[in-house]
Amino acid sequence: MKQQYFFLKHGIWHFAGLQISDRVRPLHWLSFYFLVFAFLLSPIAAGAADITQQLHRPLSNSSWRQSRDQADSLLHVGEQQYASGYSDKTIESCLQALNIYRSVGDIKAQGLTYDLLANAYIQQGQFKEGEDALRRRLAIARDTKDFQAQIFALNNIASLLLQAGEPVPAGKTIEEALAIAHNVENIEGEGLSLSNLGLVTARLGDYNKAIKLYETALTFRRQTGDSFGEANTLNNLGDAYLAARNYQDTIGSYGAAMRIAKINSDRTNQLRAIDGLVTAHTAVGRYERAFELLAQRLTLANQSQNLREELKSFESYARLYEQLGNYPSARNFYERAIILARTLEDNKQEVRLIDRLTQMLKR
Repeated sequence: MKQQYFFLKHGIWHFAGLQISDRVRPLHWLSFYFLVFAFLLSPIAAGAADITQQLHRPLSNSSWRQSRDQADSLLHVGEQQYASGYSDKTIESCLQALNIYRSVGDIKAQGLTYDLLANAYIQQGQFKEGEDALRRRLAIARDTKDFQAQIFALNNIASLLLQAGEPVPAGKTIEEALAIAHNVENIEGEGLSLSNLGLVTARLGDYNKAIKLYETALTFRRQTGDSFGEANTLNNLGDAYLAARNYQDTIGSYGAAMRIAKINSDRTNQLRAIDGLVTAHTAVGRYERAFELLAQRLTLANQSQNLREELKSFESYARLYEQLGNYPSARNFYERAIILARTLEDNKQEVRLIDRLTQMLKR
């Protein structure tokens, strides 16, 4: 399995929280993006030695293989559940897989499982549990001297610090990751860390410096042929230009990200780029283009059968129609979004959408 990593995006867009990551790819796989909640997180350290103590008695070779295959199957199911937006189910699958990996003494697989588990917890808004999973991942990486995993884990922890409103500690954590990447000549890690350092810098309001960091990050990501990372950094660059109200370069950056993501069937970055383009085109009055992009967004969500992304598409339609004063159409899309929230049993989303619809109807 390839190392997974993500990085929550900084909050300069229309959504209310940081979104997953630098890249969200399956664990056999691995890009993001990406988006602005505020929670205080308590560091919870956990060493690989603690995990080792939980190992069961040695199993026979046949039992070991059977158990290992069962854990691998659970992890694969968890990946599919996460890709479909069912992070609660992902958590259940990961915890079951972890118990088996512990019993057979597979430390490496535990580390990879913690990656996915952290993503799932964070998507569920369980940030303390997400941080715990990340710190366990980091502990395993340090004990096994897995420098690449350390780089990614440190970046992920920094994402939570940034989301909790602590950009300075987040920046220091990323700088630690960048130093490791530089020392071991890990170009991929340097690209990731520089891109995420740009996120921190943008959060601090220095968009010009952030833009320079993103441009430097792009050179590393292109050296490794990291198309997922390149698309994510281009989206980050678009975010910075958008915050600086440089709409021409905003559209150029998001457009490049969308093209690369489309070629690589990278729906996460493609959807994120579309969201940015919709915002930029709307800002300059290009409403027809904004609606064309929303149609593409909804098609992508339908193709991947991702109900959460369908919900986001409906809400984006509703907001745009509301902005244009077309309240009947806005109401229609809000109601469709509410139905999906109920289908997903997402009470918070349902209440939020109902409230927004109610406020609109009072006008």
